Amino acid sequence: MTTFTNPILPGDRPDPAVIRVGEEYWMTYSSFEAAPGLLLHRSRDLVNWTYVTAALPEPIGNTFAVDIAEHDGRFFIYIPFIPAPWSELTEPSIFVVHADAMEGPWSAPVDLGIRGAIDPGHVVDAEGRRWLFTNGIRRIRLSDDGLSTIGELEKVYDGWRYPDEWITEAYALEGPKLFRRGEWFYLVSAVGGTAGPPTGHMVIVARSRSIDGPWENHPRNPIARTTDAAQKWWSRGHATLVPAPGAAVEGGDWWMVSHGYENGFRTLGRQILLEPIRWSADGWPEAALDDIGGALVAPRGAGAQPDAVGFDDDFAELRLGERWAFHAPGLGEAARLTAGDGLRMAGKGAGPADTSPLAILTGAHAYEVEVDVELEGDAEAGLLLFFNNRLFCGMGIDGERMLSYSGGIRTHWREPAPATRRIALRIRNEEHIVSGWYRVGGGKWTRHAIRYETSGYHSNTIGDLLSLRPALYAAGAGAARFRDVRYRPLA
Repeated sequence: MTTFTNPILPGDRPDPAVIRVGEEYWMTYSSFEAAPGLLLHRSRDLVNWTYVTAALPEPIGNTFAVDIAEHDGRFFIYIPFIPAPWSELTEPSIFVVHADAMEGPWSAPVDLGIRGAIDPGHVVDAEGRRWLFTNGIRRIRLSDDGLSTIGELEKVYDGWRYPDEWITEAYALEGPKLFRRGEWFYLVSAVGGTAGPPTGHMVIVARSRSIDGPWENHPRNPIARTTDAAQKWWSRGHATLVPAPGAAVEGGDWWMVSHGYENGFRTLGRQILLEPIRWSADGWPEAALDDIGGALVAPRGAGAQPDAVGFDDDFAELRLGERWAFHAPGLGEAARLTAGDGLRMAGKGAGPADTSPLAILTGAHAYEVEVDVELEGDAEAGLLLFFNNRLFCGMGIDGERMLSYSGGIRTHWREPAPATRRIALRIRNEEHIVSGWYRVGGGKWTRHAIRYETSGYHSNTIGDLLSLRPALYAAGAGAARFRDVRYRPLA
């Protein structure tokens, strides 16, 4: 019997959207202000996932929860973009990209003209007409080709109301995912707020014989929720339900893919969770387990989960999307990068807060990352643990001194590092205790005099739904060359 443990895909990968295509599953998730965005992963067993491509090389706004759809042999990803300081949007707007195959290539985003809505969910009604549902829960008709809309958004469902004494962040009816099974259309939604208290987020279900309603609430809602802050996974919600590998829609096992924060490690963001679903005698999906924090029996035929591995990167191949992504990029951000003799990154901004650093996701409780940094011209560059432009820590050099950062600001501490234009930097994060080292010319490592405690570097502190990520930055009018990046999970 093969078992697995959550998460099935570690690191900050919220709002998972999953589609089964033949014998394969494809998944993406909210990429927010990262570029490339909408990273697509493929699996045959729901447990082991492989990166394939990025559907969104350059986001045009903050990329929220999407839905993936297949219709008449063509594939669609419906995307809500939210205004960001670097984008030209003025209100939430839903777009779509499309492709002949999930591997791509994917089209440029097409504006559907939907404003003031997020979290699209695609469904085809009994007559073959296409619809998008959104947060609210509202719906709007799609054209037959899925690339434009007909009419206006209309309210169609009021949701299920949990008891007032439950401790949640906010009601926040969102994340609709729809599917048809037998004579019923099922509407899976999230309520309770995705951050805030650990017991907030939850999964609710309603059904109707027609997408016109009326929608009948599951008599045993919610079907999934963190009920106790002692559980391993907090804020469980935003779910997609899919048949098990090899199973028919009308029978066999089903599984639910959702997200949650790991107890004690909100810094890692919302990670992707998998749990079994059973169907009741009265035709409702039910979560088979109350707590999904331990070892779970895997779908039939699933392979063993791999151990976490690190990497060495000399940038002979620039693995944007698969490994690296810019935070809060402008259009054409990738033009800052030139591979060859390491990675040359042109400077941007005046410091870490406005430089669009190049970051990696991590799901490890403890890890170490190293890099060799060389300045070119008038520049500052270094190595960070980066949450967003208001919250980060780490160190860099400007040719005259070492610059130290904590809590999103430059600290008063003057580290007695030598003045140099080339230096090796190391950061170790041991379950929120962060230490730094540096060395010049292959000499002995010197520990930075200050350690940081970063357990508060998370969404409830700063009000941004992101995670703490190792990142490289280069600021100023010059550039920096990064060589020999080493990342190692320690636990």
